[in-house]
Amino acid sequence: MASTKTIHCAAVDLGATSGRVIVGAWNGRKLALTEVHRFANQFRSLGGHDYWDLPGLWAEITTGLREAKRRFPKLASVGVDTWGVDFVLVNDTGRMVFPAHAYRDARTQPGLQRLANTRAALERIYAATGIPNVFYNSSLQLEETVARCPAVADIATRCLFLPDYFNFLLSGRMENEISFASTTQLLDVHGMDWSRATLDHFHVPAFWFTKPIFAGTVLGPVRDFQELKGVKVVAVPGHDTACAYDAMPASPAGGDLYISAGTWSLVGFESDRPVLGHAALAARISNERIGDGRYRPLTNVIGLWLLEQTLKEFSARPKTDREWTKLIKRSALLPAFNFHLDVTDPAFINPASMRAAIDAQLKQRKLPLPKTPAGYVRLICDSLGQGHADALRAFEQLAGRKFQRILVVGGGSKNRLLCQATADASGLPVHAFTLEGTAVGNIANQLVGLKAVPNLKAFREHFSRQIKATIYQPKV
Repeated sequence: MASTKTIHCAAVDLGATSGRVIVGAWNGRKLALTEVHRFANQFRSLGGHDYWDLPGLWAEITTGLREAKRRFPKLASVGVDTWGVDFVLVNDTGRMVFPAHAYRDARTQPGLQRLANTRAALERIYAATGIPNVFYNSSLQLEETVARCPAVADIATRCLFLPDYFNFLLSGRMENEISFASTTQLLDVHGMDWSRATLDHFHVPAFWFTKPIFAGTVLGPVRDFQELKGVKVVAVPGHDTACAYDAMPASPAGGDLYISAGTWSLVGFESDRPVLGHAALAARISNERIGDGRYRPLTNVIGLWLLEQTLKEFSARPKTDREWTKLIKRSALLPAFNFHLDVTDPAFINPASMRAAIDAQLKQRKLPLPKTPAGYVRLICDSLGQGHADALRAFEQLAGRKFQRILVVGGGSKNRLLCQATADASGLPVHAFTLEGTAVGNIANQLVGLKAVPNLKAFREHFSRQIKATIYQPKV
């Protein structure tokens, strides 16, 4: 039975370009959110490599948590989620022994190509982990680290992924959480532990990891911060996409395809079994996990990174929500292009100039270039909508499922042009929810860990009654 006492939980939600600390107040039926701190985030380059500023992030996290406690003195708990794959190598005392690289660092490219050119190994690793060969995989990052800096295997005793590391700084416990572990291409797709054969293939020490824990595990009280005394640290789904999916007001009958539309568009669904095989590998299906260990087959469409990086190159780029809304409206009035970008082009991963990368693809295909920022917005949104539809059709074929609607959360849910393009390309209604989906899913798992709600299903039943969707019907 749901508690009638109001419980306050702090969600630390770190994205690749910004972070926030949001407090959720749960009264047993409804969730009210208050953003108490927001800050910018970016990786920085040094000596030809890209790194995260972890001390800076930790300073922002603690600033946000102190503000959360000040404004909500009875704060019960905190949970941390971040983007996927990145990690920290530490010694027995938890001291960082190697800098934290950013996933867009190009250091993995040789390993990526080597695995791509070894078909037998590629298929064997996919069969073992359910994760395709992608440049940002933790497996490739760790392989490069051990190969280039072999002494690190003697110095490091644990590999903590980013949310695990911040959980350790807060609670003192070193644990690996399962949803994040599943992003690494190192977890056994058929079980709840690491794939020893895959660790051996990438020459990653097995002793760096412990068997992953489930989301909802209470790690203990916050330590070393007197002002946060009594606040519990709960391991939520460490991967922000897993949190965002948990916030979806999904139909209990199933039939919903989810899109967490942000820097990446993560397109997928919930399942009791993985989607594997040659065709799934060719379609680049990632069998990531829900916080309870079930499966979340998904595929990555490059997402709003394409739009954000392109508009950075225009002096007239929008700088406020109102300016963004005006630009989207202006773009929607333009006639649609009779072609789409190939959004799977690896040239879009981290180019020096995104506009130049788009122009180069179009020139190679002998297609006209957009002439204005609005033209680029129209082409990009329509192309991403087509990318979402392509992912949906691949899932329907590979998983033998039929989807009835598409649920969208994240920044892309506010982009009317993107949502309509997705509806038109897929032929399905798009239900867009303007909410802090990642923070909601983070808080939902804290509430389960605190036993304030019995399970995620119960939370969704309550939460679905308090939010409304903007529905985009496909144009005939």
